[in-house]
Amino acid sequence: MSDTPKTRVGVVSLGCAKNLVDTEVMLGHLDAEGAEFVTDPEQAEVLLVNTCAFIGEAREESVRAILDAAELKRTGKLRRLVVAGCMVQRYRDELRESLPEVDAFLGLDELHRVGAAVKSDLPLFTASAAPASTYLYGAETPRRLSTPPWSAYVKIAEGCDHTCTFCAIPAFRGTFRSRTPDSLVTEAQALARRGVREINLIAQDSSHYGRDRGDREGLAGLLRRLDAVPELRWIRVHYLYPNTVTSELIETMATLPRVVDYVDLPLQHAHPHVLSRMRRGGSAESHLKLLARFRAAMPQGALRTTLIVGFPGESEAEFEALLDFVQEARLDHLGVFAYSHEEGTGAHALPDDVPEAVKRERRSRLLASQQEIVDARLRSRVGERAEVLVEGAHPETEHLLVGRLATQAPDVDGTVLLNDGPPLPPGTFARVELTDVAGYDLVGTILHAA
Repeated sequence: MSDTPKTRVGVVSLGCAKNLVDTEVMLGHLDAEGAEFVTDPEQAEVLLVNTCAFIGEAREESVRAILDAAELKRTGKLRRLVVAGCMVQRYRDELRESLPEVDAFLGLDELHRVGAAVKSDLPLFTASAAPASTYLYGAETPRRLSTPPWSAYVKIAEGCDHTCTFCAIPAFRGTFRSRTPDSLVTEAQALARRGVREINLIAQDSSHYGRDRGDREGLAGLLRRLDAVPELRWIRVHYLYPNTVTSELIETMATLPRVVDYVDLPLQHAHPHVLSRMRRGGSAESHLKLLARFRAAMPQGALRTTLIVGFPGESEAEFEALLDFVQEARLDHLGVFAYSHEEGTGAHALPDDVPEAVKRERRSRLLASQQEIVDARLRSRVGERAEVLVEGAHPETEHLLVGRLATQAPDVDGTVLLNDGPPLPPGTFARVELTDVAGYDLVGTILHAA
């Protein structure tokens, strides 16, 4: 056994779940190099920051994290700073010039080089010359989970072929490319052997899965194969695109026992003129018809969407139409973003003519409208008995446990606050009686392990 001391590595992962999987891939490579991971950045010898570049606020958060790390490098034990991910892929030249404190930059196609970057085998890495990524991880790729041991994200595809005018992701994440079903089933089986019981499938457009490879069965076929992994309890699909959802997919999601009745369908807006400017198509009417198809197939299921307010040219009447849509759709979960004017997108040529204060006000109005809907929908569930995944103590008090229904995705939706009943260890599925509502959360009593 080598007496060489292990390098203490701290990690800051920013952005979406897809970014988190990239971080876990880098952690897997560092694991193979024998790194020691620390949770306190002040104890790290090397700090890895995986950045997000989706919108302005995300970039600002990434820069703050890098500058905080640079300060640790100046005043603490930190001797090396590695910056990776979307922001490097998108702004490699600017970052090299503006952040001399950084010792290594890793683009999206260079995640496998993280071990060398941490060990400083080379004085400086530069991001790949290709503007858009072509990388796609597989079942054989080293990966260290950062999620709880019973839950994991699985990236089924990378990139995107859509040309939404508000989104720069295809410019740096590349064109849509699917992993093979065999690779995904192999990874799911390996995760299940490690104790994972819930997998969350993610891609920029999951319902487009397989079409780039000429796979006629697509996502429906993949779900059928994953549903045959006996150790899995919950399989959840994120980020369906309305124009690529088929009747077969709806029926498959509704009938497979391990695929939970949860629909994550980012719609972005409801007024046809705004959707046209977004290069999305559709209308409130077409959205409602699609949601109705899902509801008919999954009457006890949950519907989630994300919407953008303040897109260029959004009039008060167009926003009011969006408000009306939210009232009629009666969604279970809703995320709302204020439009960010991004270079390299189709909308950047349009005037960013909705004032920031109006964007914020519209976002607040939309969320306030949704809060009333959520409260009513949650209260209709009081008195039910349901299966809940227990996830441990509440972060603010040891007197409450926290869990999730199958209709609540990790990190983005509400939870179930468990205030009574036998204590069960994290990762246990429990039968719970739902007794009350607290904001976006339900309250329940544990009856017994399920």
